[in-house]
Amino acid sequence: MVMEGGGSGNHSTPIIDKTRVLDVEPLRTLVPVFPSSSKAPPFGPYSSGFAPFYPFSAPQGSQATPDLNQQTHTTPAAPLRSFRATKSNGDPFDEGYESYDGSTGSAKRKPKSSSQKRARKIQDLDFTLSVDENNFVVGVGLSERDDGNREVVHSILMRFDALRRRLSQLEDAKESPVGIIRRADLKAGNILMTKQVRTNMRKRIGTVPGVEIGDIFFFRMEMCLLGLHAPSMGGIDYMSVRNDLEEEPLAVSIVSSGYYDDDAEDKDVLIYSGQGGAANKDKGATDQKLERGNLALERSLRRGNEVRVIRGMKDSVNQASKVYLYDGLFRIQESWVEKAKSGCNIFKYKLVRIPGQPDAFGVWKSIEKWKEGLSSRAGLILPDLTSGAESMPVALVNDVDEEKGPAHFTYVSTVKYSKSFKLTQPAYGCNCRNACQPGNLNCSCIRKNEGNFPYTANGVLVCRAPMIHECGPTCPCFPNCKNRASQTGLKARLEVFKTKDRGWGLRSWDSFRAGTFICEYAGEVIEKVSQVGEEGERDGYVFDTSHVYESFKWNYEPGLVEEDSSIEASEEPNVPSPFVISSKNVGNVARFMNHSCYPNVFWQPVMYENNNESFIHIAFFAMRHIPPMTELTFDYGKSRSGEAAADGGSTSHGRRKCLCGAPICRGYYG
Repeated sequence: MVMEGGGSGNHSTPIIDKTRVLDVEPLRTLVPVFPSSSKAPPFGPYSSGFAPFYPFSAPQGSQATPDLNQQTHTTPAAPLRSFRATKSNGDPFDEGYESYDGSTGSAKRKPKSSSQKRARKIQDLDFTLSVDENNFVVGVGLSERDDGNREVVHSILMRFDALRRRLSQLEDAKESPVGIIRRADLKAGNILMTKQVRTNMRKRIGTVPGVEIGDIFFFRMEMCLLGLHAPSMGGIDYMSVRNDLEEEPLAVSIVSSGYYDDDAEDKDVLIYSGQGGAANKDKGATDQKLERGNLALERSLRRGNEVRVIRGMKDSVNQASKVYLYDGLFRIQESWVEKAKSGCNIFKYKLVRIPGQPDAFGVWKSIEKWKEGLSSRAGLILPDLTSGAESMPVALVNDVDEEKGPAHFTYVSTVKYSKSFKLTQPAYGCNCRNACQPGNLNCSCIRKNEGNFPYTANGVLVCRAPMIHECGPTCPCFPNCKNRASQTGLKARLEVFKTKDRGWGLRSWDSFRAGTFICEYAGEVIEKVSQVGEEGERDGYVFDTSHVYESFKWNYEPGLVEEDSSIEASEEPNVPSPFVISSKNVGNVARFMNHSCYPNVFWQPVMYENNNESFIHIAFFAMRHIPPMTELTFDYGKSRSGEAAADGGSTSHGRRKCLCGAPICRGYYG
């Protein structure tokens, strides 16, 4: 713990180096002090081995302290208003303390949880990180750190996940010690926090600038970096607000993720359990106390302020992980005390969603019913337009007008090369007899990828590259080798749907994590765009790698992992030209993806060999986290000057009006 002066507040506050961790036990006779009203509540508990960042070492102040000895053991539900806090000079709100005695000025430190002890094992990795100022451009202005916007939010999330993926890749390449817990998310979050790559640091009640209802997150640290929910582990975030007489804590956000016994199935009402009192291996369950987050929720009930609600659910694609959904603003309507299954008293809070907000959790519940067959999808035309060609059915839906479907085409799941079309020289695959292992430079496929395994252990693409080399059908490694990510077919329930003004589009019933493979662009490889005809190109059923595409930064920043940024690898695709795919007559779901000037999907050339010949495929990956029922779009690019004349075309190669509606829309494409 970092102590900054005594409890009286009369001492001057020294300058503290926030990049250091002081491994010092608290002095039992000193009153613990915590953030003032203008600062955030404790961010912890944080894992050992990570540098503390704001608000751990912020200047401290005092707050009102509840009577921690007051408890209720009545069987009937008791209103929470019957619990009262008394004034004291201490503050029990710190997550690092289990109890506080205001009369003696002593605090009892909370025993380390099992998750904290596991996180400490991260130190066992012989891998250290330091931040080189010269190799890192912060890119977040002072004003944007206090108040973000949509662009800043997306930028920070992409930078975090790029760093996390690289750390995961490095750890996967050296995964030999048994029992090591890989927490690249904590490492990445700590680095960015230390470098102030964050936004919305100013604590607030209500909406968070740049964060929209329905946004999803796969790591708690992402919400911390965006100021949506500050505690990296705790379920209740709160701030201190001064009234006429004293300061009091008010809840600003909660996370309901299943750790406690919440009733979270209703899309408009959430019955939330208070924090604390849970059993662990060191002690049994105890009564919850009216302190910290519980006290903040009770005060918010009286004040009637808005509380942000984030719901944590199992990831439908990867059941081992969770996805966090920002469900919007709620108000606490009621509170009471009831007996838990353990026999101990727990606090309960009824939160009701404020009307008029966009659906978020309601969309997820509807999708669950569609999947389980409990309700039919409105506007459903076909349950599977692929007729079984894909491993997952793809629904065809139109709830806009009376059109019964797109023009006829033959569905295929991969690209088709003509016999006369030879694109690459003969090549040979790897000689791995099991699954290709990260860090194994004897694997020829890994050597082709500059010695890096291109995917993390859960199949997420680490970096964009001029070309990704995967193991092919004739490689002797296992069929489930992680280096075949783009060859395993659809993993999410996709839906082709009729848009209001852009024809047919593509979206998913499942969420996508950044870097997740979505599908490849299937069709017929042709030599010239003119072969598809004016109608085919005008309808967008052509993919042309010779187009000029807007460049963007997606990979990690080398300076953050002590790599030389002067030799940073290129992200731009490098495909032998011309390479054109027509999906006018033969194609897959990718043919329905519309253009956007601010896309959420990008294309990546992938090469693998088959029968001693190399073949190129165009794979699509999620650029950022994509919530369910969000349209999937990519940048169609622009034709190079002179392309029309060279192909003998005319206006079909000209500009076409863009209807993507993005704030940075160029107004045209093609």
